[in-house]
Amino acid sequence: MFTILRRIIVVSLLIVVTTACAKKSPSTPPPNDNTTPQITISTVLTGYEIIWGFDFLPNGDFLFTEKRGKIYRSINGVVTELTGFPVVRSSGQGGLMDVRVHPDYSSNGWVYASFAATATNGTGELRVIRFKIAGTALQNVETIFQTGGGNSWNGHYGSRLGFDANKMLYITVGEGGTGSYGGPNASNRNSSNTASPWGKIHRVTASGGVPTDNPVLPGQTTPSTIFAYGIRNPQGMVIHPTTGAIWESEHGPKGGDEINIVTSGANYGWPFYSLGMNYDNTAISQGHSAAGITAPSFSWIPSIGVSGITIITANSFKAWKGNLLAGGLASQRLHRCIVNGSAITPAETVEGINGRVRHVAQAPDGTIYVAVEGPGRILKITAQ
Repeated sequence: MFTILRRIIVVSLLIVVTTACAKKSPSTPPPNDNTTPQITISTVLTGYEIIWGFDFLPNGDFLFTEKRGKIYRSINGVVTELTGFPVVRSSGQGGLMDVRVHPDYSSNGWVYASFAATATNGTGELRVIRFKIAGTALQNVETIFQTGGGNSWNGHYGSRLGFDANKMLYITVGEGGTGSYGGPNASNRNSSNTASPWGKIHRVTASGGVPTDNPVLPGQTTPSTIFAYGIRNPQGMVIHPTTGAIWESEHGPKGGDEINIVTSGANYGWPFYSLGMNYDNTAISQGHSAAGITAPSFSWIPSIGVSGITIITANSFKAWKGNLLAGGLASQRLHRCIVNGSAITPAETVEGINGRVRHVAQAPDGTIYVAVEGPGRILKITAQ
């Protein structure tokens, strides 16, 4: 009887101790943690030219681009330039822009990049290539998309890349052309012209083909690569982690930077509709509402020079989980916004991030990487 009683007491004590230890052990904050995260900011790398884009490989390495036409791989903090990238037209707002790793990289090895190139007529065009990496060199380089020439002022190329859940590739392309002017007297109407590849969001297969479920746009009889149009100068894009929707950030003219939630076949209005003004202070439109025109989900007035965007999904960021982060080139800050469905509310700028913020993205480990100019550097935000 005494032995049985002793065993009961021992078991009871073990349960109490185990429960107490479980309560004291650290755990991942729940998704609904409304406390403000404690963050630290560290420098991953510095001393480069304009770092336009970056993306992460499955083994923890990451790739990043310089606008001047160089692409690099960072392996455990050691940076190596990759050779064999095509000739880049680094002039004006053009250069080597985004880089994106295919979702099935582990099995197919494909990496994608967008860049400005010189067309046969001497003007600028936007190209997207895919390639594989062998050591420190690119191989199997293929051009899967190109606008053709026509960008004679080397402005408003875009460009960002992103894959959706079906592994379709989205390509943002600016209006290109001879210049930028909005309103009924606009001479550059590439964005509204469904026969032009400029000023569009394109959706292609991994090899550059036209998906059969792409929209048939006005003036067309069959689907093309164009998914949406009426785009001015798209500088950021993220696939919403919950809804799968395409969120795009876009430079307005003088005022009126936009966040658009992109839907198939939609016309976002440029050059005839904008909440901003032309640089000569002439009005473009009275508001952004008209039949057949999709208004932005959110606008910054005055402009912040919105660039790369991302949506926080890591539980470690507590109350910030689900928030939108947007880089500001003109504001030289990283902006945090609260998201409720499609409603966006500015909250604050993130302290400790200063300079022209070109890109922001969440790494696979939940930390936030931020590309800042002057000098080109990548910072990392970690939530405690």
